[in-house]
Amino acid sequence: SVYSEVIHMADKNGKKITIIGAGNVGATIAYTFAVAGTCSNIVLIDINKEKAKGEAMDIRQGVSFSHNVKVVDGTYDDAAGSDIIVVTLGLARKPGQTRIDLAQTNVNIIKQVMPPIAKASPDAIYVVVSNPVDIITYTILQCTDLSPQQVIGSGTALDTSRLRSSIADHVDLSPNSIHAYVFGEHGDTSMIPWSITNIAGVPMETYCAEQEHAVINEDEIIDEVRKAGSEVIKRKGATFYAIAMTVNKICDNILRDANTTMTVSTLINDRYGINDVCLSLPAVIGCHGVEREITPALTDKEVEKLQESAKALRNVLDQLEF
Repeated sequence: SVYSEVIHMADKNGKKITIIGAGNVGATIAYTFAVAGTCSNIVLIDINKEKAKGEAMDIRQGVSFSHNVKVVDGTYDDAAGSDIIVVTLGLARKPGQTRIDLAQTNVNIIKQVMPPIAKASPDAIYVVVSNPVDIITYTILQCTDLSPQQVIGSGTALDTSRLRSSIADHVDLSPNSIHAYVFGEHGDTSMIPWSITNIAGVPMETYCAEQEHAVINEDEIIDEVRKAGSEVIKRKGATFYAIAMTVNKICDNILRDANTTMTVSTLINDRYGINDVCLSLPAVIGCHGVEREITPALTDKEVEKLQESAKALRNVLDQLEF
């Protein structure tokens, strides 16, 4: 309704989001915020100052057609006073390159840039997009005094969206009717807990049988979800629209104190026998960042797969220099 739209916009008055990194992903996130009216102030920061300025100018010149959003470029000092800081720093993944190949390079960039930003904005919520996202989320916690509640990696939020779309196409429904999740690493060891997957409350197998849909091939689906990003990169060289929509949703949930569950990457301790690693499980997202953790009952086999994902991430962390 018009009333709820007015209230929604009023909530955003004075809210400031700073985006660190004005490459394809950072700039598209800024554009998405401006079109959606997610906040009222956007600051774009990049080591290439002219690029950040150009992106801010381009978006700013169109805001009269969307929402009254102030879009500017700035320096790291301008991040102070932000409600949210979105981290897209680092080199992008090239065709044929795994996320893990990127790890040490991007860890080094984060170690250099993030401590002063965290000092200047100790109360902001940090939304991490840089890949490999689970490793970078962990790195930020290692090199700053930020609390685990404040640091959220985009994690498998996008993978979960891809999964729901994939199942929705198969059963000819809206993705909103599909309750399915991707847990673990945002990468090759991610896993789908099929035991808790349902369609409008009906177990997926039962639904497919009742509606005379072909049975969903679980191995095919997880393979499709894992390769989705690479398939886009293969064709257009980068991915940025879907991740921008994902980040917009995370930030909107924070600013509205929505208390919405999302599969995001957070520091995991004492869950499913996993400790001291960042990976994606359901979390309640609100104005303090991670408001609560949710730990669904999984089968033994699913727990095993999740632990394998955690081990793979721990193996990478052990090889890196922090």
